[in-house]
Amino acid sequence: MLAGDRQQLILEHLRLYGRVRATDMARELNVSEITVRRDLNDLHSAGMLSRIHGGAVRRGQEQPGSHGQKVVGIMVPSSVYYFSEVIRGAESAAESFGVRLVLGVSGHGAIEQDRVRQMIDLGVEGLLLATSAGDADPAAAAWLDGLGVPAVLMERAFGGPDLERELDHVRTDHSYGAVLAMRHLHGLGHRSIAVALAKTATSHWLELGCRRARDQLQLKDQPEIVELGRVSEDAAPVALGQLLDRSRAEGTKAFFVHNDTAATALVDLAFQRGLRIPEDIAVVAYDDVTAALAPVPLTAVAPPKHAVGSRALEQLMRRIGYGSAVPGPVSHQSLLPSLQIRESCGAKLQAS
Repeated sequence: MLAGDRQQLILEHLRLYGRVRATDMARELNVSEITVRRDLNDLHSAGMLSRIHGGAVRRGQEQPGSHGQKVVGIMVPSSVYYFSEVIRGAESAAESFGVRLVLGVSGHGAIEQDRVRQMIDLGVEGLLLATSAGDADPAAAAWLDGLGVPAVLMERAFGGPDLERELDHVRTDHSYGAVLAMRHLHGLGHRSIAVALAKTATSHWLELGCRRARDQLQLKDQPEIVELGRVSEDAAPVALGQLLDRSRAEGTKAFFVHNDTAATALVDLAFQRGLRIPEDIAVVAYDDVTAALAPVPLTAVAPPKHAVGSRALEQLMRRIGYGSAVPGPVSHQSLLPSLQIRESCGAKLQAS
């Protein structure tokens, strides 16, 4: 990637989130941290941002805690794809409260706890947190107890015996989303549905929903559920191709695939085999981030990502006791996803 292209992406990230960390940007751009620092220095010299320790902020932007402004942090595994809309939701709510939101990206590794601690050391008064670990991970629960600042979890649901104290959370009811997809395919006449799930913190809930839908709809065949691993890995297309061939041989023509990237890959593999969509196979994706941009626009279950971020920020403000807000009891909010119907499942063809 050329320096000019990298710097445009850095400026776009800065425009959206107000702050850039060199380590996070290096990971996002797949370049060295030294390269990103050089880009930041060039942009600083051109007057397009202000360099700070470890990264940069918008030109003239106040530092955390200045002039009495409340500052809260948001820590997510990635600032792109799914969580970009969650961040925007939190950002819009923060603006309405007049507080400053500081973004951190933890990645999917062991550095998450260090990143959270660094954010707390910056002086944030509360945290919005989407842990890189899945729900109810005992190791994650242990350090959540010791955060020392109010926290609201996003798209996570820790609780029970692994935590000494319950935490507020706002999450999508992903199990309901899976049922929504399966019911839709069943309503189109499919009695056998193949399922492929990318390995994320969401996949456990999606699998539960698929099995619940099997029982509710009394499908004649148990849905085959294939775990793809992470969709960036080379094994994912192989597993999708094998699922496609096996399902077709068995007469299964309906597929529920998490996430949009994997569903688009399945469409590409179907085209390579001379199959038509939706005439030969029907596909429903989960996430609805890039589903509408697939070669055949994908019907998709859309979690309320923006609302997750905004509701979580609002709950954090109550937990902090912002203004006249009363903290109240711990809140576990579960938001329902919606189904966005497009061409890939055949519903629009039936309606026309």
